Amino acid sequence: MAVPRQRPPRLIRPVREPATVPPPLEGPWAPTDLRLDHADLLPLPDGAHGPEDVLIDPDGRMISGDEDGRLWWWPADAPPGTPPRLLAETGGRPLGIELDPVDGGLVVCDAYRGLLRVTPDGVVHELTGTAPPVHLADNGTVARDGTIYFTDSSDRFPLSHWKKDLLEHRPNGRVLAYDRRTGRTEVVTSGLYFPNGVALTPDESALMLVETATHRLLRIDLPDGRATVLTDLPAYPDNVAAVGDGTYWIALPSPRLPIMERLLPHPRVRQLVALLPGAVQPQPRRYGLVALVDGEGRVLRTLHGPTGAYSMITGVRQHGDVLWLAAWTATAVARVRLG
Repeated sequence: MAVPRQRPPRLIRPVREPATVPPPLEGPWAPTDLRLDHADLLPLPDGAHGPEDVLIDPDGRMISGDEDGRLWWWPADAPPGTPPRLLAETGGRPLGIELDPVDGGLVVCDAYRGLLRVTPDGVVHELTGTAPPVHLADNGTVARDGTIYFTDSSDRFPLSHWKKDLLEHRPNGRVLAYDRRTGRTEVVTSGLYFPNGVALTPDESALMLVETATHRLLRIDLPDGRATVLTDLPAYPDNVAAVGDGTYWIALPSPRLPIMERLLPHPRVRQLVALLPGAVQPQPRRYGLVALVDGEGRVLRTLHGPTGAYSMITGVRQHGDVLWLAAWTATAVARVRLG
């Protein structure tokens, strides 16, 4: 049963910010590896779309969700075109998916139900709900002691109106920590601009985090929550996944849009744009892009899909020499080999 959707504020409260100029895709960002335009596709069932994240579980199943609240799985070695099997229904909108070290199940950030735990046989348990401080649970990472760190992207706008948060351009987001021993959810740090993907460093002394609105990669020290900006990205980032060796894949749904950057000094214009139908608001570019970075934010590798054959990539996960991808507007998950 689907849960009720929150009503967004009608008007945004934009603030004046200096305009920025999107940097070109050159140097380590140059489109020299174009393999994202030739990915293998594993389709969702007819009528389903919107896989936001991907994960390989201990049983070798590749798991992703869809817009209608369902979680699906495929064998990781499935040939292209293989249909999935249903794992669970959350009743909300599953976003980030992580392994639960307690029982090998899943920890799921659900935009409309908060933080969830899904057992290996598909039973869904609600951990936080969406009572304060949780509003829009987006992406998470699980420490060895079971603590779940996750982003609460906006305390003003539900997922269905995420563009309004970006147009408002206020620090409405935070990072939260859920302690399963006490059932308490605490704020790690706040004042973030649509915080999205998050991953623990190997020693668990910090979080690697991206802000979609400001296209920044940050390091969040634990436990004090001190934020350090590592780099400014040429694209809007989404989920982050640790490889395990101190490097991290970042999904980048779209290169930065010059029109969005030029609107920053004009809050009244942004307020009017937010009232327009979504179809006539600035649209993401159809372009596939993911990047591998180290713990200092240095770019080690980028993969591109300039034709947009698989675009709006929001989830990325490495498993051996295979990179799995999920895309917000797609009807399939994708797979490319890194060798």
